[in-house]
Amino acid sequence: MSNRYKDLQNSHPCFGGQKNNAGRIHLPVSPGCNIACRFCDRTINDVEQRPGVTSKVLEVDECGEILKKALAICPDIKVAGIAGPGDTLATDRALDTFRLIKKEFPDLIKCMSTNGLLLNERADEVIDVGIDSLTVTVNAIDPKIESKLNAYIIYHGEKIEGEEGAKILIKNQLEGIRKVSSAGITVKVNTVLVPEINGDHIEDIARAVSEAGASIYNIIPLIPQHELKNLQAPTCMEIDSARTKASKYIDVFRHCQRCRADAVGVPGKSEYGDQIYQRRLNVRETFSHG
Repeated sequence: MSNRYKDLQNSHPCFGGQKNNAGRIHLPVSPGCNIACRFCDRTINDVEQRPGVTSKVLEVDECGEILKKALAICPDIKVAGIAGPGDTLATDRALDTFRLIKKEFPDLIKCMSTNGLLLNERADEVIDVGIDSLTVTVNAIDPKIESKLNAYIIYHGEKIEGEEGAKILIKNQLEGIRKVSSAGITVKVNTVLVPEINGDHIEDIARAVSEAGASIYNIIPLIPQHELKNLQAPTCMEIDSARTKASKYIDVFRHCQRCRADAVGVPGKSEYGDQIYQRRLNVRETFSHG
């Protein structure tokens, strides 16, 4: 276990830092996505408490003032993260925001989440901007299984469907994890557990991402919606079984709060998103893929 990973366990809420009241702010600067997950419903609203939801998409130049306001209200914030609502590497906006943070808020831990489609080719940028922790969502390492969870990718302007797209995504995810982890960035892998599709595949994923250099693994239960709205969410027993299987190969995180893309505060203890982002919307707008 690296010293950096140990440090993050004390200061990052997604690595165990809740016990030390470590807070985070998510900056929703990434508007669109480049893959089409069958369970994903990215929306703009004020009411849903789940990933992929924000009350607005920020411009990069708004983030400095937002961070100052958030730190004044919640000094416990240790982490500035970007987790959407789209993919962070699909545009330059997330990396530009991290450059701003590196310059103006150098003490904040920089945390980024990505689907990993462009991670392999943008790894040097991720490293250069000084990302401390990177989360990559890997839902399968078998293209047949991945294609049941992801309809297509948009890769260099081309829409690639089914298993062909899945092969590219998986290859780029694993190669990207190898590159950034070799550079000293702590990598967490998220997997959305869909028992009927990847329930028997969790052990394979955990082994592969661990071998690629990931340090911690987070299993997120499916929220039945979008194309998978008719499937069942995993039971507590199924989640526990999946975590037990994964733990043979990698440290498993068990306290995910499934935060919004504009969450602010200490997970499970305080939430200041309403104040920081002035949430007033009570409507739903749906993001397009591409």
